[in-house]
Amino acid sequence: MRTVVGLMSGTSMDGIDAALLRTDGIARVEPIAFVTIPYEDGFRAALRGVLGGKGPVEAVERALTDAHADAVRRLLDKAGVPASAVDLVGFHGHTIHHAPERRRTWQIGDGPRLAATTGIAVVNDFRSADVAAGGQGAPLVPLFHRALADSLPRPIGILNIGGVANVSWIGADGFVVACDTGPGNALVDDWVLRHGGGRFDEGGALAASGKVDGAALAALLDHPYFGRPTPKSLDRDAFDPAPVAALSPADGAATLTAFTAETVARIVPHLPAPPVRWLVCGGGRHNATLMGMLAERLGVPVAAVETAGWDGDALEAQAFGYLAVRSRLGLPLSEPATTGVPAPITGGRFHPVAA
Repeated sequence: MRTVVGLMSGTSMDGIDAALLRTDGIARVEPIAFVTIPYEDGFRAALRGVLGGKGPVEAVERALTDAHADAVRRLLDKAGVPASAVDLVGFHGHTIHHAPERRRTWQIGDGPRLAATTGIAVVNDFRSADVAAGGQGAPLVPLFHRALADSLPRPIGILNIGGVANVSWIGADGFVVACDTGPGNALVDDWVLRHGGGRFDEGGALAASGKVDGAALAALLDHPYFGRPTPKSLDRDAFDPAPVAALSPADGAATLTAFTAETVARIVPHLPAPPVRWLVCGGGRHNATLMGMLAERLGVPVAAVETAGWDGDALEAQAFGYLAVRSRLGLPLSEPATTGVPAPITGGRFHPVAA
């Protein structure tokens, strides 16, 4: 068992999730502490400005790395654990470009700088090896989900709704299938921000006050991605929201929320068998309107992961702590059915603390 920190900056650009846990990188996961550090508005705008690899990437990367170092310090202070007691940091960084069809994925974040600043060895660059080998590079959390779900009824679907939504399907024999289902919160977040309603649709209130526009929804769903088999992945900005441009703020939010729910339902025929239950993590589980739409379209129980005793805010950060240990053990981070990589493959780059 190793004591590790996992760090995640997701496509919703809300802030940094930092989790402290003990794990063997295989079957045992023992959460210890968790913090979320929201990004300041100015930095969030700067981060948004380098998506796609544009703008002052190096400066934003330094600021991002230093913000993660601060998150580590605040997490360890909360837990009362000294840095010397931590074996490893799993540092995902922030994805600014993801194009696996061109064997390209880019997560900014300076691993050596983080190791030097925190005094803890770091594993980062989790996705590149998978993409270089022909995989999608995402999602990378399914093997972690399998470890957590070992005692739950299966087949089960674990749905992570961040900026992009992804599913881990886990069968009775432990076989895992995974993919990005489509948009998560990103389109709705951007819509609400553009219409002066804040950074996101809190609780789904704006969507609940509107009506789904069937023609706009059909246009959004007319995208080749949804006909492709698993595994598959996509970039945060893969979908054009133009079909909702003429709608009212409420109707646009309702239609984009329905788009996310419908794309999850459309993945079910691509899975080995329909899940008997769905557990939802990520920010999307706080959106009551979205959760209601999911339950209606999926036709089986849909609930937040807290019903299984997990912390849905901490889960993805915990996953990268878990994956950092697997990386150091030389164990696979992904498999053919999770990312489309030709064979199970490890990944990550190790950065020791300089002597």
